[in-house]
Amino acid sequence: MPTLLDRTRPFPVWVPLLIAALLVAADQGLKAWALANLTYGAAPVAFLPGLLEWQLTFNTGAAWSLFSGSAVPLALARLAVGVGLLVYVTVRPQGRFLTVVLSIIAAGAIGNTIDGLRQGKVTDMLHAPPLSAVTRAVGAGDFPIFNIADSCVVVGTLLLLIASVVQDRKRKV
Repeated sequence: MPTLLDRTRPFPVWVPLLIAALLVAADQGLKAWALANLTYGAAPVAFLPGLLEWQLTFNTGAAWSLFSGSAVPLALARLAVGVGLLVYVTVRPQGRFLTVVLSIIAAGAIGNTIDGLRQGKVTDMLHAPPLSAVTRAVGAGDFPIFNIADSCVVVGTLLLLIASVVQDRKRKV
């Protein structure tokens, strides 16, 4: 039975749009919940004790507050990436795995675009103490508080890297 990585038959054109729409809706829904139920500057609230906490914050830049104060230019760049990826997978259909991964990354870019254009900042609310322990151990300070859109970009990118390594190993065998 073929795996997701082996499937080359493309999805129907609406699938990447649906994936992105659902993830953007989840991201925007959680951000709305956080704005309504969490207080900026308040202590973290345990969600999954020891693993994940709620803590409302805002970011006018990118990860680790890079490019702080550049919310609108970053939002426009994110919009170009998100829409560009969705156009790419709909105009030039790809295998199923690549379609899903690029749709996930596009959703992340678009989710944070919405915040940047609407508020001039991105709403973040998820804090992972175990990730902060790792980043502090390597001298990088606390791991940034993040949101679903951020997770989509990071997970999608990691999946692309893993798939690339897997494909390279298959070619060498």
